[in-house]
Amino acid sequence: MTRRWGLMGGVVAVGLLAAACGARTVGTGGGSGTIRPGGMLRLGTGSGIDSMNPFVAFNQDAYSTFEYIYPFLVQYDTKTLAFVGDFATKWETSADGRTWTFHTRPGARWSDGQALTARDAAWTFRTIVRFGKGPTTNFIQDFTHIESIVTPDANTLVITYRTPVAVVLSNLQQVPILPQHVWSTYATGNGMQLKTTPNVPANGHALVGGGPFYLDQYKKNEIALFKANPYYYGHKPYIDGFGLEYFTNDDAMIIALKTGQLDAIESVPSTSVATLRSAGVTVYVGPGLEFHDFIINSNPKKTTNPELRNPLVRKAFEYAIDREAIVKTAWLGYSQPGTTIVPPGTSRWHDGGIRALPFDLDKANQLLDQAGYPKGSNGIRGANGHPMQYTVIFPHGETGAGSRAFTIIQNDFRQIGVKLIQRVMDDSAAFAAITSPGNTGYLDFDLAMWDWVPLEDPDFILSVMQCNQYGAWSDSGYCDPAYDRMYMQQAAAVDPKQRLAIVYAMQRKLFDDRPYIVINYQDIIDGWNKNWAGFVESNQSLFNPLSKESLTRVHQV
Repeated sequence: MTRRWGLMGGVVAVGLLAAACGARTVGTGGGSGTIRPGGMLRLGTGSGIDSMNPFVAFNQDAYSTFEYIYPFLVQYDTKTLAFVGDFATKWETSADGRTWTFHTRPGARWSDGQALTARDAAWTFRTIVRFGKGPTTNFIQDFTHIESIVTPDANTLVITYRTPVAVVLSNLQQVPILPQHVWSTYATGNGMQLKTTPNVPANGHALVGGGPFYLDQYKKNEIALFKANPYYYGHKPYIDGFGLEYFTNDDAMIIALKTGQLDAIESVPSTSVATLRSAGVTVYVGPGLEFHDFIINSNPKKTTNPELRNPLVRKAFEYAIDREAIVKTAWLGYSQPGTTIVPPGTSRWHDGGIRALPFDLDKANQLLDQAGYPKGSNGIRGANGHPMQYTVIFPHGETGAGSRAFTIIQNDFRQIGVKLIQRVMDDSAAFAAITSPGNTGYLDFDLAMWDWVPLEDPDFILSVMQCNQYGAWSDSGYCDPAYDRMYMQQAAAVDPKQRLAIVYAMQRKLFDDRPYIVINYQDIIDGWNKNWAGFVESNQSLFNPLSKESLTRVHQV
């Protein structure tokens, strides 16, 4: 899921969080100091929640929020990356691999006190399948080959597939279970209310959830306040709740952490690591999954600027991107050069045999000459009767290191006769511009820069390149039936070696087709004040959609 959707906000809401702090001292913290239960964790982010509706949300903070306010059947063990239970306590598969039986927690309740059962899960999943070609498109890839979803009793969920599927657990780990008694109202007619409901607290009523926290207050582009759910079926959080506050200004966020107005921030800017450490703030740096990419419109039906579909042009563009300089200058070394959309952090799934083209402006110029696009008197090449001048859609969340990366690329592209114009936009507007006209067109934009935070299993990030993701996850307009067939094959390949070979072939195809030029893989950098402990870090930061563990274990010391 994408991370950096920078939302409007500042330091105005810090006071809303400050009043809730304070706790008593009991017990010990298992090596992390004395646990002081209670209090509100004040968490700052340069990202944010683009929507609280799971059928609309696109960015990382939204999905991390869903992890903490909704049940999921399974979650990841953040240390081993094995699947462990969440709402499901155990599961088994049939001998033919087609039927999966999940046993859910008895006696569970939603935050409003109503019963939470396997029937809520079945209703959620069936609703996604029912409206999969419409409002629930962003989850439909998680239910490929589904034959039936039934509940023999309140604590048993049985899912049967038409063929054995290799990615059942990784798919189900991504899907929040919604309260049927709330959401069934929207699943009528064509189901479009599923996508139009804001799903936020209203009229003094908190949002109904079933995770360790529920959403109590929400001001879009400012702050979200969460309280501990007294009915939660799992490990009760040590904290009373947490607040997620949004910053568009990195300096303001860093100052808030240093002065104690915030307790922690996710995704510390690389330029702030040294200053935070010198101020006594704990800074965690580790390998991450996030990658940044240069996006080339790949819709085969786009008629304007057809030269961008020329493989020679795309190859020349890659030769003109100086990944080493970007890593060193834009990210100050807190990243590594990129190659494929499956990051090295996924371990064996990353094809390390794929090598990025080296930075070579001479080679880039040769390829553009070969393509028949000569330079004009002003140094800018002409193609198909117009100058090779393109607007690069640039979401606000990419500013900072991303803007520095753009400047490097812009200067080098000028050396090959291509002029790039940065167009910084609100993040929602940027996605609308990419998908226009009509949010499914992909006909108007030429180039963009953005980022992705994939999951440990490659299925999700590979799925976003399918033709059926127009208007859902696609941000490139890439559509190739041959690729779609490969995607379906890897999802059904239960032999690990066979699946790995297909995943490698898919990476190679995308690398050669270049809907994305992957620029770099970014490190995880988080920071927190030393009166807090217990955060569980991962390759998706301390606030992530992998597991409920981090914010149920964090505590004051």
